[in-house]
Amino acid sequence: MKKLLLLAICLTVWSGMRAQNPIQLPQPEIGKLSMSVGEALKTRRSYREYQKGKAVDLQTLSTILWAACGISDPASGKITAPSAVNMQDIKVYVCSQQGVCLYDPKANTLIPVLSDNLLDALATSQQFVKDAPYTLLLVSDQSTRGRKNERYGDMDAGYVSENIYLACTALGMRTVARAMMNQEALRKALNLPEGAVIELNHPIGF
Repeated sequence: MKKLLLLAICLTVWSGMRAQNPIQLPQPEIGKLSMSVGEALKTRRSYREYQKGKAVDLQTLSTILWAACGISDPASGKITAPSAVNMQDIKVYVCSQQGVCLYDPKANTLIPVLSDNLLDALATSQQFVKDAPYTLLLVSDQSTRGRKNERYGDMDAGYVSENIYLACTALGMRTVARAMMNQEALRKALNLPEGAVIELNHPIGF
């Protein structure tokens, strides 16, 4: 029954991507991130092995994305990660074998970007990336701002990266921050603006 339910969810997501309709994520289960900060820091590790074929459901994905840079205070629009001069410049692209979506923190949705599989460009020579069900690509997009500061973008990416680490640790999952990827291929495929800087990627799984 669980396998059938998972298949139905995957088909729904895939259909939504093909139709270019935003995919509404379930509300993040913040209570599942109840591990103490001390315990999360003590047990956090970087993993380069993942169970191939073991899926991450949308509820869990929603919780990780919220922890990464979701809205923590709807009234002010503040996010869970620190951000230099409150740029909130880090965009999270959710990449899988089915394609790529952009996380919209305000609407808690995934916006389909393309149906191409970019895992080869993300993995390069590290096959384990392809075993993880999702890879989160962090891009500092300052194209809409009057000035560009790559140092601030690097800092903000680091904050979001650590949030992903701690959320995965609390959820009993695995991840690793990676700078290795084919940036030229990714930039071209995603049609990134000139002011966007590709920072890191995080495979997530079990």
